[in-house]
Amino acid sequence: MNIQINPDWWKTMFDEVYLLTDARSVCDDTITRHEVDAICQLLPIQTHHKILDLCGGHGRHCFELYERGFQNCTLLDYSSHLIEVARKRVMENGYPLNLIQSDARSTQLESESFDHVCIMGNSLGYINTADADSQILSEAFRLLCSDGWILVDVTNGAIAKEKFNPNTWHEIGNDIVVCRERELFENRIHAREVVLSKLKGIIRDRTYAIRLYEPPALSSLLEQVGFINLKLHTDFSPHGSKGDYGFMNHRILAIGQKPG
Repeated sequence: MNIQINPDWWKTMFDEVYLLTDARSVCDDTITRHEVDAICQLLPIQTHHKILDLCGGHGRHCFELYERGFQNCTLLDYSSHLIEVARKRVMENGYPLNLIQSDARSTQLESESFDHVCIMGNSLGYINTADADSQILSEAFRLLCSDGWILVDVTNGAIAKEKFNPNTWHEIGNDIVVCRERELFENRIHAREVVLSKLKGIIRDRTYAIRLYEPPALSSLLEQVGFINLKLHTDFSPHGSKGDYGFMNHRILAIGQKPG
C-alpha cells in the first residue's frame, strides 16, 4: 500500500461529510462537555476573559463555554463550511460570539487580544510544511496578552504508534460505513478514508495525513515559540468506551503561559 496525499487536503476535507464521519468525537455533547471541563480545570479562566478557539471547527467548545458563562469567545477556523454551521447556530440562538474564517498561521487579528487561546481536537499536524505548526503556535503567542495561557490538545503520538491499526471501520446508523486504511511512518500517518452509503454508494474517497507529536516533541515546540510554565497531561481520554476514534481517544493536553 502506498497512500498518495494531496498536501492541500486540509483545505477542503472539513465539510458536511467530516461532521458525519467524525460525529462520534466532534458532534457528541458529552465529549464536548468533558473537553470543556478540562479547559476550565487546567486554565485559570474567568468569565470576563477573552478566549480564542483557534482551529475551532463548528464552534462546539465556544458554545459550551458560553453556556457556562464565558461570553467573550471568538471562533476561528479555515473551513468556510464549519464557520457557516456555527453561524447558523449563532443566529438561531442569539449567541454573541465572534466568528472568523481565516488561516490560523496568519489571522490578521490584533496582537495581545486574548487572555486564553485553545487549540482543541487535534488541530495541529495537518499542513505539510515543517514549520506550519510552529507558525500556528507563534500566531497564538502573538495574540495572547502578557501572562496569557494556551491549551493545546493533540493525539498522543506515542500511544497512537503503540496501538496503531492499519485498517479500521465503523458504521453510522443503518446506512453509512466509514473505512480507513493507514500507513505509519516515523512521525506521520497517511490515511485513506472511504465513506460508503448502502443506498447511494461511495460518498467520499479521500486521503489525508497527520503529523504525530509525542510529549517531549510537543513540549519542545511550545518552548521554542516562547511559552513558559509548561504542563503536559499525557492520557486525556474523553470517550467513555474503548474503540478506534481516529486517534481521538488518547490525547495530550499541554498548557503554557506567555511571559509577562
